[in-house]
Amino acid sequence: MKNRRDFLKEVCPTVAFAFFGVSFLEACSADSLDEDTGDGTTPPADNGYTKSGSTYTIDLTHSNFSDLAQDGGWMNGSGIGIQALFLRMSSTSIQAYSNRCPAHGQRNQWEKLSNSTFKCNHAGNSYSTDCDNTQLDCFETSLDGDKLTLTM
Repeated sequence: MKNRRDFLKEVCPTVAFAFFGVSFLEACSADSLDEDTGDGTTPPADNGYTKSGSTYTIDLTHSNFSDLAQDGGWMNGSGIGIQALFLRMSSTSIQAYSNRCPAHGQRNQWEKLSNSTFKCNHAGNSYSTDCDNTQLDCFETSLDGDKLTLTM
């Protein structure tokens, strides 16, 4: 006589397959372009950037980055898979910061108050954009024409 655990191990996968069918197997396929390849790179996609390890190479002409076209422009990269806040300081400089609110960890409730201050609307706290005097982590960036390199 089999015990309950053995019974569930044998029956549950069969029931799950019968219930979800082939669509379940297709949904779990590893052929998705959004998945990490395991070697620190992501496959090409039409999102305006590529990633290799902890380095992002960003095409600023892509529509996802249009908010950075003018000095003072900013964006939160969370919606496109980059966990960073970007701020265009000048025609030759874009700063990048952690988009994780130091107070509560929220990533998508940011507002730019001025060229020198971001506000996390979840906690209501403001943070300087001066990398030498802020609670936000600042990331290394390099701007070459329309190509921004970000190392996190």
